[in-house]
Order: sequence, then structure tokens, then C-alpha cells
Amino acid sequence: MVVKSPPKLPVIDLSMENLKPGTSCWLSSCNDVRRALEEYGCFVALYDKVSHPLHNSILSEQNELFDLPTDVKMKNVSDKPYFGYVGNHPFIPPLHESLGIENATTLQGVENFTNLMWPQQRNDHFRETVLSYSGLVSELEKMVKRMVFESYGVEKYYDSHLESTTFLLRMIKYRVPEINESGIGCNSHTDKSFISILHQNEVNGLEIQTTDGDWIGFDPSPTSFLVMAGDAFLAWSNGRINSAPHRVIMSGTKPRYSIALFSYHNGTIEIPDELVDEQHPLKFNSFDHYGLLNHYHRAPTTEPTAKAYCGV
Repeated sequence: MVVKSPPKLPVIDLSMENLKPGTSCWLSSCNDVRRALEEYGCFVALYDKVSHPLHNSILSEQNELFDLPTDVKMKNVSDKPYFGYVGNHPFIPPLHESLGIENATTLQGVENFTNLMWPQQRNDHFRETVLSYSGLVSELEKMVKRMVFESYGVEKYYDSHLESTTFLLRMIKYRVPEINESGIGCNSHTDKSFISILHQNEVNGLEIQTTDGDWIGFDPSPTSFLVMAGDAFLAWSNGRINSAPHRVIMSGTKPRYSIALFSYHNGTIEIPDELVDEQHPLKFNSFDHYGLLNHYHRAPTTEPTAKAYCGV
């Protein structure tokens, strides 16, 4: 009897110093990244630009942030759904609490959030830590995006996508479930972003669903980042890239802290003509990214939202 080995997420080293555009190593990595996103909708990136001290510092800042009074955290509001404070929400498991920092790669964006949370004092350390972290992780997002664009032969669109990209940083806490309380920290869903990059403490809980329906766990480390394609990436790729459902199941005695950097796009996202052919007929119309997010907010589903919002 042959025992089937449990599936594992692809691991791709994006820390290599010789990973320069145009080199054989770069081209090989481009193909690896594209295939991983097509098959799994995600992969584990090894990325050492975020140092161990910065990893520890950003997690420490999260502790301080979530210790603030609830009425202070609730000041984190936005006109975009899921961009502000989320806690005690009727449709979100009670173990989950999170806050969002819009335009997290800009000094103004981070200062706006910091001044809101600590109005009586200058929390310079929080601001500097978040700015440094967001800047470095956004470079990983840009690298992955460029790799995919080049692998598909549509790199001429990369610069315009980059110019319209904005970043949301979400700080997330999943508390330990109480006795007789469900361990569901986050229900199964797909992200509405273009790309999501998740980083976390040592507490497991995140699970990703494969196209075969299996759920794969993820063992975190300070240098590992889970890179996930969102529904906007799925639509842009004309359905070639997979947007993987994922969830959080809590167990054990420690809270789980994670940081998610989401990329969004201002304006209309066009599906490249080069990604439409006989084998890949047009599946999606051009679309407004925030319109996609708002559509999901009005009609939440565990399936990717792109088909319902902008499918042909």
C-alpha cells in the first residue's frame, strides 16, 4: 500500500544576493514563483532583508498596540471595508482582533495612525519600526510582482501597476480560545488584495487549502513570509493564478500575532491582451480594485469574488 505524503507549500529563496534581473538565477526564480502561484496561490518566501531584531521589534510593538483600550483602537476607522479596526464583529470569529494602517509605506500614513493611537505622546519607536518593516516587505511584494509579469512576458505593464499600488498593513491578534470556545480564529476566505504577504510569531494556526481540497499548515520562522495571490491578481492573470482559500485554527496556550501587508491598486485594472488566447479565453473584464473589495463586503463568500464582480 502506497501512503500518500501530505502536500507541502513551495519554498522559494528570495534572499540570494545574486538574484538580479536578467540573470539565470532570476529567470529560474521567476518561473518558480509563477508556477507556485498558479498551482497553490501562494508560496513560502525566504527573505532575510527583515532582520531578526526587526522581526522581534514589530511583534513587540503589536503587543503594546493591542494592550491599548478598546475605545482607543476603535478610532482606527476607514471608508474602505476591512481597512480599520476589526473586533467584536458579528461575522468574524471572536478570537480575531486587528487594526489597519493605510499607506503604510509612507511617513504620513504611519504618522496618521500613530497619532491616533497615542495622541498624548510621540511614539517614535512604533512609527520607525512600522515604516522600516513596511518598506522592506513592500520590496518583496514588488519583486514577486515583477517576477510574475516577466514570466508572462508582460513586463511592459509593470511600471504602471507599480505607480498605482498602495499598501495596507494589518496587525492581527488571535487570542487563545476559552474552555468550550471554538478554536476558529478566521473563517475560510480568499484575500481581495493583489498580493498579500503574511508574517507572524511562532504560534501555528494558519492553514491554506489546495486545489485538491487538502488543508496545509504553515511552520513560521523569522525569515519566512507567506506570499499569497489575492482575487485581484487572479482576475488580472485571466484566471491563470490561483487565489487560495485560507483560515486560522487556534489551539495551544499562546496568542498568535501576525502582520499582513496587502497591495491594492487605484484606478482600473486591465487584463493584459497577451494573457488571452485560445487556451485561455477572456474570463474577466477590467475592474476597479476597491469596487471588488466593496462587492465582497456586500456579499461575503468563501469563493473568490472576482468571478461574481467582474467575470465575463
